[in-house]
Amino acid sequence: MIIAVDGPTASGKGTIAVQLARHFGLPHLDTGLLYRAVGRQVWLNGGDPDNETDALAACAFDDALLDDPELRTEANGGLASRVSVHPAVREALLERQRAFANQPGGAVLDGRDIGTVIAPEAEVKLFITASVQERARRRWLEMTGREIEIPLAEIEADIVKRDARDINRKDAPLKAAPDAMVIDTTSFDKDQAFELVLEAVEQAFG
Repeated sequence: MIIAVDGPTASGKGTIAVQLARHFGLPHLDTGLLYRAVGRQVWLNGGDPDNETDALAACAFDDALLDDPELRTEANGGLASRVSVHPAVREALLERQRAFANQPGGAVLDGRDIGTVIAPEAEVKLFITASVQERARRRWLEMTGREIEIPLAEIEADIVKRDARDINRKDAPLKAAPDAMVIDTTSFDKDQAFELVLEAVEQAFG
């Protein structure tokens, strides 16, 4: 069983994917973390995330980098969005993600192109979304909870920019697969959102 969970930044897709993996006893991969690692490696290399050669070189990052707390910062999220527009970067990470998806027993993957590119054969495809304002509020609460002071308006502006890059990039743009279940979590808390998603998944499996 492969469950693909797509959606824009701060939509709640990561939390939902982790909960689904735990519920069904499946391994989970946050594919966005791979792009965050590439973005972080570009910065460590002193390179330019908008330069495809620099970004491709960073795809050779050491797996230990995936545990770097800096990967989760807002600044590094912006770098990840910038390196992800390069077709060569996406191709370099493609097989790694597909191998994870197609392991015996299946898996849960979350990202922006799981249901459309990485695992179009997934039995369940979800597209989790929420309003820009709500996503910015959630990210702001997350950041302030980690004692990182950043204006809410700055986070909202960054989300708008990242959405535009993700939606408009030529290679594997952010979009719901034609057969995906689109779920808007704007008015739900984490528990309510998961209950809604779990019900949808269980209905899909009959």
